[in-house]
Amino acid sequence: MLNKKAEKKKIKKSGKQVIKTVAKKTTQKTKPKTSKKRELTAKTSESKKLSEKSEQERKAGLRRVLIKTREEIVKEAKTEISKYIKGEKRQLVETALDDGDWSVIDLSEDISLKQLSTHRENLLKIDEALRKLKEGTYGKCEDCGEEISEKRLKVMPFAIYCIDCKEKREQLEELEKKQGLM
Repeated sequence: MLNKKAEKKKIKKSGKQVIKTVAKKTTQKTKPKTSKKRELTAKTSESKKLSEKSEQERKAGLRRVLIKTREEIVKEAKTEISKYIKGEKRQLVETALDDGDWSVIDLSEDISLKQLSTHRENLLKIDEALRKLKEGTYGKCEDCGEEISEKRLKVMPFAIYCIDCKEKREQLEELEKKQGLM
């Protein structure tokens, strides 16, 4: 009987020790998990910071492209205007002898005015794109709200429609022209 009692005591003691060791092991295991969670949280916040930095760099790059494009357009427009001021067109007018010469002069003036008009429209679009960039709405399609692709924005930095929406608009314009002619 003593043996049985002694065995029971040993079992109780060993059971308590097992429980203690299991408890220690579980607490030890949970501690690294929380540190892993902290590491993951830290990595996530670092990646967010990096993505915010890359987004800021992207916006700064787009802003530079828009401003550079704007400067080029202004330079071209100034060149066209200076031609009028210097009188390069006047020389053509003075040498015009017949109706053919006059039509060439008119055509040249129309082309110059159309270029200036196009420059003006593009400058307005660029100014609008710069405003949107400042507000944080730049690069979103005005029709569907989706992001405009980087490729499209590199080619036309003041684009306000994604490729799909722009194609749909062009198709509608063609249909309207055809219906207007019929």
